[in-house]
Parts: sequence; structure tokens; C-alpha cells
Amino acid sequence: MDRIGDVALFLRVLDLGSITAAARSLDLSAAVASQRLKRLEKDLGVRLLHRTTRRLHPTPEGIALASQGRALVEEIESLGAGLRETAREVAGTLRVTASASFGRQYISPLLPDFLAAHPRLRVSLDLDDRVTDLVGSGFDLAIRIGALRDSTLVSRQLAVNRRVLCASPDYLRRRGVPRVPADLAAHDCVLLTGRDGRQHGWTLAGPDGRPLEVRVAGRFESNYGEALRDAAVAGLGIALHSVWHVHQDLCEGRLQVVLPDHPVPASGIHAVMPERRLVPPRVRVFVDYLADRFAPPPWEVAAERQGGPGLQVSR
Repeated sequence: MDRIGDVALFLRVLDLGSITAAARSLDLSAAVASQRLKRLEKDLGVRLLHRTTRRLHPTPEGIALASQGRALVEEIESLGAGLRETAREVAGTLRVTASASFGRQYISPLLPDFLAAHPRLRVSLDLDDRVTDLVGSGFDLAIRIGALRDSTLVSRQLAVNRRVLCASPDYLRRRGVPRVPADLAAHDCVLLTGRDGRQHGWTLAGPDGRPLEVRVAGRFESNYGEALRDAAVAGLGIALHSVWHVHQDLCEGRLQVVLPDHPVPASGIHAVMPERRLVPPRVRVFVDYLADRFAPPPWEVAAERQGGPGLQVSR
């Protein structure tokens, strides 16, 4: 029995949501695909799918097979691809996930040239601010910003993520310019919410250069970076933003950096991949491509070239 092929079929069913769609994508009849899935279940001695009239749901055993079997199938596919393809003939489907704002601004514009250079490659780009389980969701890699937590993943830093506190000139005229970190307690701050809940503090460099935690509060919060940017530009308060996100607003004066003598510690922008012995050629080539395009980061180049009132010290 072609057990690896049957596992690959099972994964395709999960990805596409139906046996018929999976069979069509693999040039099989639905009957043959169904027989192979039943054969796989019989061989493993477990039920992998719950079948209803509307859709399929993986059983706990099916979820376990998907989690552990996908890497095995992809490594075997990668091995075959590496033997068949040259570096210029990268093929298959590259599945990438990235945060919504960064992906739209800096990943999506790079894809036309990348696809033109690799005509046998397909790209599936998922833009979502949630942190996704790469293995369970079938992604080849993620572009993640900030501290990395999952030790089962491997990563490559693409760029430094410089961050600043910023506010609109109108807000600073109305409420005054913070002089020291403690002044933030008297200001409205625009806050990020997410998997760790609501922000209650920001870490800045203290007078002695050591990290200083400052309590903050405000009237507006969101889990979406674009909403926080819009709120800061509209004068709702002081926000903590990555330079890549607001460099144009800073250059054109819609936002100004505050507390520049107490910078926010930088983080990183990483390409994150499941830990595996063989990295598929499509993944390796794409990560190399991004690293080349982000050296130096285009937003830093634009900020340096354009300058602007927002990049100066607020007085």
C-alpha cells in the first residue's frame, strides 16, 4: 500500500474540506479517494474523519496524524523535489502566513517579481494577525514580528523591528509633550490587545539605559494595527508603533516621535518555519529572496531619504 500517498491524500482532504475536491486536485475519482481513505483508516486501526452531510471533521486521531504526518510527507516531497529540480525550477505551492498590515505593505508587493522568476511555483498568502499553528495549518512559513516563543520552530531574522512612541501634532498641542516616561501616566495611550490580553505597560529605556516598565492607559484599544494607527493620526492618544508601519506618517508630519531619549527596545522580523531536516526548495528560495529585499529594510531607507518633521524630536 502507498501509505505516504494515502496520508498525503488525507491531508489534502483536510486542506480542501472535501473528498471530492481533494480527489479532483490529485486527478483521482471521488470513489477511489474514498476507498484509499478507508484503507488508511483500516491499516491504522483508527477513524480519521467524521463524515456528515455537509462537511468532514477530523477525529482526535486525524488531528494527530495531520500534525505529525504533514512534516513527513513534505520532507519526502522535498527530497523528491530537490532531486528533480534545479535552483531555477522551484515548483509546488508555497503557503505563507503573515500579519495583515505587514503582509499587505511589504510581502504582497514582492510576490509578482518572485513568481515571475519561478513560473512553476504557486503562492498561497494568508494575512492574519493571529499567531497560527504552522504545522497543524499546513503553512510552509510565517513572517512574524516581535519575540518568538515556540521552541519547536526554526527562524531567520529578516530585519530589525525598530519601534517608537508617536502621537499626532494636534494631540501634543492639546495635551502637551511628555518629557519623561512618568509623564505617560497623565496621557491617553492607544493600546494593542491580542493573545496576551490588554496592554497595561510599555517598556522604555530609563535614564540609566536600563529597561523601565511604564504603566499606561487610554480610551481606545484594538487588536488591529491599522486601527491603532488611524486612532493615533486622529489625535486619540500616544501609540507604540513599528517604524515600518508609520514611517510615512512620521515623514509627512501626521505623527511625531515622543520621548526619543527613552527609546523602545527593538525586536525582530523573522521568517519562521517548522523544524525539519529538509527545507523545501520553495521555502529556502523565498526566504533568501525576502532577506535580500529587506537588506536594508525599505521602510528605513524611505525614512532616511524623506526625513520630515515627525522624525524630529517633539518640543
